[in-house]
Amino acid sequence: MADLQPIDAALVALLADVCPVAIESVLLEAAAGRVLADAVTAQLNVPPFDNSAMDGYALRAVDAGKWLPVSQRIAAGTPAQALAPGSCARIFTGGEIPPGADCVVMQERVDVDGERALIPADVPSGDNVRRRGRDVRQGSVLLNAGERLEAAALGHLAGQGVTQVSVRRRPRVALLSTGDEIIDPGTPLKPGQLYNSNRPMLKRLLENFGAEVVSTVSVPDDYARTVALLKEAAEADLVVTTGGVSVGEEDHVKAALEAIGQLDMWKLAIRPGKPLALGRLPRRDGSQARFVGLPGNPVSGFVGAWLFLRPLLGTMLGCPALSQLPTITASANFATSTGPREHYMRVTLQFTPSGVTADAFDDQNSGVLSSCISADAFAVIPANSEIAKGDSISCLWLAGA
Repeated sequence: MADLQPIDAALVALLADVCPVAIESVLLEAAAGRVLADAVTAQLNVPPFDNSAMDGYALRAVDAGKWLPVSQRIAAGTPAQALAPGSCARIFTGGEIPPGADCVVMQERVDVDGERALIPADVPSGDNVRRRGRDVRQGSVLLNAGERLEAAALGHLAGQGVTQVSVRRRPRVALLSTGDEIIDPGTPLKPGQLYNSNRPMLKRLLENFGAEVVSTVSVPDDYARTVALLKEAAEADLVVTTGGVSVGEEDHVKAALEAIGQLDMWKLAIRPGKPLALGRLPRRDGSQARFVGLPGNPVSGFVGAWLFLRPLLGTMLGCPALSQLPTITASANFATSTGPREHYMRVTLQFTPSGVTADAFDDQNSGVLSSCISADAFAVIPANSEIAKGDSISCLWLAGA
């Protein structure tokens, strides 16, 4: 096992010299899930004026505790007039606080008689007032470069009147499935054949990680065809293969990569996913595409995608949140032992008042894809370790990513 490389070394090799992809401008309505390329400075205060947090009456706090004439009615979107001393204004949620007023009392606490309102005595200055710029100050950094534009960030931009935004182009990925025994769903199975579960699984993961899958190709167990198809795929930013990177006579991907490109690392000291190849492929223009050769076993591919494809795409997109999985410490609700490879076990997490516990799936075999459906995390079990029930373990939290 001395030739097996640790995951830290693999990540260094994988991310060496990776540069962010180009920038493009898209409409805000099409920017969901994209990665912001440049920091955005706030052009407006949010809220743009002092406004009411509820339906009620706006007044000077010093005038509380007595009957006050209602001098105006202020609905949201209606300009407010200056408030005369000794009076109040009927106001609704989001309505502009009139100049001169410094608080709002909720309508449930007010007695009304015609055009007069009896204000309770205990109304402090500033009560129920949302101050101008409370959320965002004009001139401040609204969003940093590298932010992934999810719901709240999109709302933040829309609140500034933004209609167009600069984002990183989606990295283009070619996804290749190797093996004569692997066929697409919809075709009758012959003896010895399997349906391709890796392709839809990895396509979805790649898209979730911010990529655009531009081609999906089936590669036969033929060296010359493998070379030709890898050359074609290299016009993408990233080439991902499944299977064909082990040492079998029909495993041609590693040999083809070494013949036409560069093998940076092969065979890792991890379980599942030992036969994993990292490298580069030449393009026609003289540049290089990144290459990740995942094992053919579906769980190995699933784990490898989270451990390697996600940080690689995060680096290509300049997105720190994608570059590293969040880590959570849990108490093992299982016992296990490891050999010379670090083990990434599929677990579910339970959050209890006394802490977080991790339950491992009974069958951790690399062919049992069902264990990945409900998995919340990968429990990272170091090589040559004995884990007893109740021991503290580190988990890579998929559900928190």
